[in-house]
Amino acid sequence: MKHRIMVLGAGYAGAYAAGLLARRLHRDEVEITVVNAEPDFVERMRMHQLAAGQELRRHELTELFAGTGIGLLVARVEAVDAERRTVTVTGAAGTDRLEYDTLLYTLGSTAAQHDVPGVAEYAFHVAGRPSALRLRQHLDDLDGNGTVLVVGGNLTAIEAAPELAESRPGLRVTLATTGELGGWLGPSARSHLFRAFDRFGITVHEHTTVERVEQSYAVAADGTVLPADATVWAAGFAVHPVAAASGLTVEENGRIRVDRMMRSVSHPDVYAAGDSAFAIRDNGRPLPMSCASAGFTAMQAVAAIVGDLTGREAPETSLSYVGNHISLGRKDGIFQLVDAAERSKTWALRGRPAARVKAAILNAGPWSMRHPTYGRPTRKHHLADVPRQRNEEVAA
Repeated sequence: MKHRIMVLGAGYAGAYAAGLLARRLHRDEVEITVVNAEPDFVERMRMHQLAAGQELRRHELTELFAGTGIGLLVARVEAVDAERRTVTVTGAAGTDRLEYDTLLYTLGSTAAQHDVPGVAEYAFHVAGRPSALRLRQHLDDLDGNGTVLVVGGNLTAIEAAPELAESRPGLRVTLATTGELGGWLGPSARSHLFRAFDRFGITVHEHTTVERVEQSYAVAADGTVLPADATVWAAGFAVHPVAAASGLTVEENGRIRVDRMMRSVSHPDVYAAGDSAFAIRDNGRPLPMSCASAGFTAMQAVAAIVGDLTGREAPETSLSYVGNHISLGRKDGIFQLVDAAERSKTWALRGRPAARVKAAILNAGPWSMRHPTYGRPTRKHHLADVPRQRNEEVAA
């Protein structure tokens, strides 16, 4: 009987990890199944482009996984039972309970609502394709006019505001953030950011905390009313609640607590990668929730799974975070390097060169799903008679 590996989620971490596992383990010894709510790989870093009205290339997962032996199940994950090693899913055929031997949890994150009244009812977000398409349709209905309020001061908000302003020049775009816009950036990068916002005519409200969202406006903590024919909520990320209800040990925010190998600290047959994983780097800091972290954690999780199943020593992969790649429309951008403590360096790449770097990074995403070994030959390994993780369970 084949060893059943199940990958939950096919975003930047999950799709890449599945392809890498298929190339490092023998197909006649393992059965790899990817469960994803959509049939496509969704380029989350482009969702603000989709909302702005741009057409994006479709990346079918069956095409990305062609020839690998990976099975794709298009379904929504409802629950995980870490004790019984089962996953409950709902798809076109109804609800089913699936069994696994090894689980890789990469369900990612969505927009964090922070319990702000009116966000669920009236706000839009760009953390997924369905939500981005709803915003796009709403903006189409405005017929190129109206005011869009972007709430948040992180990378998603910073990228969404100029993308909307550039693609739909008839809109009046406003951004409200609790702190300083780009306050973590180096001085040259932050100056460039404000020049870009000025060029697009974006109004910025710093130190403005939105406490309520209504259909046509939002209300700040100081009572200021911010008009909004569309409110785009980009005030951080929250993980899906499935992990917290699964029996796995999680952090207060629901992220799965993992060791250096991306292995669950409570269930050694479960691994996590991407935004779902709470991973501590060598400098003692947790990896931030970002697409940049997805590749590093996925590589480490795959190395650990292969090592545990084959009895080989799993290498430690880099868990570095080099900087922020920020698009400011299609022809402008910032590439801000950071040091080991994630403090911005004084120098940053800006303008068209930075936009080209960001475009190259975006294009590398789907390419890496098709070529997870980056063109290097990879030797497939046989499973051990008794996988290492099972030995650890017996010893415990």
